Amino acid sequence: MNRIDEVLVSLRRVIRATDLHSKHLAKTTGLTAPQILLLQAIRDKAQVTIGELANEISLSQATVTNILDRLEKRELVYRERSTEDKRKVHAYLTDKATEMLKDSPIPLQEHFTRQFSDLQDWEQMMIISSLQRVALMMDAQHIDASPVLDVGTLDRMGVSAPAAGQELYPKLDD
Repeated sequence: MNRIDEVLVSLRRVIRATDLHSKHLAKTTGLTAPQILLLQAIRDKAQVTIGELANEISLSQATVTNILDRLEKRELVYRERSTEDKRKVHAYLTDKATEMLKDSPIPLQEHFTRQFSDLQDWEQMMIISSLQRVALMMDAQHIDASPVLDVGTLDRMGVSAPAAGQELYPKLDD
């Protein structure tokens, strides 16, 4: 196998691993990786605002709000306005969510984070610079992305796959 094929196979494996793990999460918990990460952040922080959650898991407040809306409909979270500062709204887990988190598999990036953290600094920097270069080579450096390993849209707002002949990654400078 030539070097280009080796790179493409490795990229495909990363994409496939992300896809398979996302499907496993959905099958075992009915949740997406961002939803599980959000539930874990609420659990770990106890009393937390939407803004604090957004910062904690590196997603926009709008995305966090959309995810919370979905989780609230499933009776996994509830929100309450702060008694001290009426401008703030706090998110809390329900007992159902606490039980669900006990049995849910860890999101893929947690597994990755543990192994990445064990690497030497120079190894981490090599991986970062190589992946940044790959993103540049794929003309993907301007694509907005959060540090969540998942496929599809983060809040699953009914965005479907592109139709036949439609670009999967439209050019950003059009």
